[in-house]
Amino acid sequence: MKHPLTLLSAALVSAALAWPVAAQDGPDADTVVATVNGTEITLGHMLLARATLPQQFQQLPDDVLFPGILDQLIQQEVLRQSFDGDLPSRVQKQLENETRSLTAGEVIEGILQGALTDEAVQEIYDRDYASAEPGEEYNASHILLETEEAALEVKADLDGGADFAAVAMEKSIGPSGPGGGSLGWFGSGAMVPDFEAAVIALEVGEVSDPVETQFGWHVIKLNETRAKAPATLEEVREEIEAQIRNEAVEGQIAALTEAAQVDRSGADALDVSAISQFELIE
Repeated sequence: MKHPLTLLSAALVSAALAWPVAAQDGPDADTVVATVNGTEITLGHMLLARATLPQQFQQLPDDVLFPGILDQLIQQEVLRQSFDGDLPSRVQKQLENETRSLTAGEVIEGILQGALTDEAVQEIYDRDYASAEPGEEYNASHILLETEEAALEVKADLDGGADFAAVAMEKSIGPSGPGGGSLGWFGSGAMVPDFEAAVIALEVGEVSDPVETQFGWHVIKLNETRAKAPATLEEVREEIEAQIRNEAVEGQIAALTEAAQVDRSGADALDVSAISQFELIE
């Protein structure tokens, strides 16, 4: 299970990366689209309102969304201006949460802009990928059967000269059966441990004794092996960039949290069931 710090930073990183780059031409976010008793509603307000719509509404055409969102914002502003008195505590707390979240997102965006460089990507690639020892890849086929008895019978047929692919097509209950039992190429960790161990123990062209896994009983043939070359930079660039982003954000959050005066005594005095008492904010 990931540490909550990791989950928090990953969510903030995703949010920061998801926001589109501003257009260079045409109207900007401060373009006023309407006023309500002198209060401006801008194109930026409309864009943010659209960004929060459920996905099915986001797909609506612009000529439907534009007047619909504008009407909604005007109606909300009319209602807001008609409000009399102090805002309820739950609304105040929601506004505080929104401000906290959005401001944190701005800080995250600044961290990301400074952390992700070609030099940083190359350094991690050279350290973790380029110098890695070549692994081994295997090309194998198997025949999957329900019982050990059936697997032993198939093994005896194969030892007697039966064609492996033909037997697989006739008797295998696995999805690879119609393809002659072929599993193609795979590396370490791609198969369940007992199956992988059996494959590694075989010589090329050899057929295994029956091997049991949670899927049933397997008779396995090792067709070929090859050395797996280290991944190229372009193959792992996205993975490395995600690592850099997460490490930069987590590191900054950890440093800021350590430097802050955080007092959790109020939370320590509460039972954890308090997190479900929604009636407290009504």
